[in-house]
Amino acid sequence: MGATFSWRDHDARVLYIRGMNWIGLRLLLLLSFACTASLAHANSYKYFRLGNPQDVQTKPEPGIAMLGGGGDLDEVFRWLCNKGKGGDFLILRARGDDDYNSYVNGLCKANSVATLIIPDRAAAEDPAVAEIIRKAEVVFIAGGDQANYIRGWQGTPVESAINEGLAAGKPIGGTSAGLAVEGEFVYGSLGDKPDGPALVSSQVLADPYTEQVTLVRDFLKIPHLENLITDSHFAKRDRLGRSLGFLARIMKDGWSQSPREVAIDQSSAVLVEADGKATVVGTGKGAYFMRPAQAPEICEKDVPLTFRNVKVYRVKTGGHFDFTSWTGTDGTAYSLSVVQGKIESTEAGGEVY
Repeated sequence: MGATFSWRDHDARVLYIRGMNWIGLRLLLLLSFACTASLAHANSYKYFRLGNPQDVQTKPEPGIAMLGGGGDLDEVFRWLCNKGKGGDFLILRARGDDDYNSYVNGLCKANSVATLIIPDRAAAEDPAVAEIIRKAEVVFIAGGDQANYIRGWQGTPVESAINEGLAAGKPIGGTSAGLAVEGEFVYGSLGDKPDGPALVSSQVLADPYTEQVTLVRDFLKIPHLENLITDSHFAKRDRLGRSLGFLARIMKDGWSQSPREVAIDQSSAVLVEADGKATVVGTGKGAYFMRPAQAPEICEKDVPLTFRNVKVYRVKTGGHFDFTSWTGTDGTAYSLSVVQGKIESTEAGGEVY
């Protein structure tokens, strides 16, 4: 027997279902829940756009903007916009809002500036999300928590769409957590508790296999950033020890025998051209380009790290570095060693930064 629906007013409106057997009722409820879940998944992403609602296609130039976090740098966004050649500028994030839109729009002559918030894998699997990314001439990954990017985006059409743009020569940028996912190797922060303390250098130096050291690989495929890991807020938050631990782990775990690291201080950025030549900009302490000369001597769980002879080249604002030859100009070269969890430096006065 079919279902009959009628409304009656009491203190609230009440839906009556007359003549429906239990099987029919259960099927109706299951269908209702399925539709609700489907709609929730379909609408879990958010998209905010300023400028022309119509897409344009320009001929962007390759480039990589690597920001160390802290305040945004106008120079960096103008550089990215110029690389985009007046196309569509897209900010990606997993949490937050569209506050970048008005800021970037005020700096750039772009067809549009938009923010796409992709909070989970359901949103990342939505074909509409990948299509928005594919149509952008510039992609910028905002700060936050890189664990959200790894958990939510890796292995989804979002990852594929970003990498397709990179292969086509489109520019990309990232700050803080966005910088963290730019290298082939990534500190994923997957072991951090929600709203808990971030991983600090003392933890890694004392135990390079502490559960908070969660390294992942092969997310984005950015030219010149192969075989490389990044870190942000570097000197400001005293992250040298954890960065040395990351390099030691990459070697010990057999991922690479010659990994590199680009560690960038807060309020500093590295702008990499298509040929791998880079310039350091900003008001922070600059960037640190690190390369181990030998494997770690002791890199074991629950044992302090011993890792000698890591070559460092520090480049301040206005200096240059060539990613292809791994050499720089206008910078300072020195070596660092970790002995039983303590950092030693060949720099004058034992300075490490």
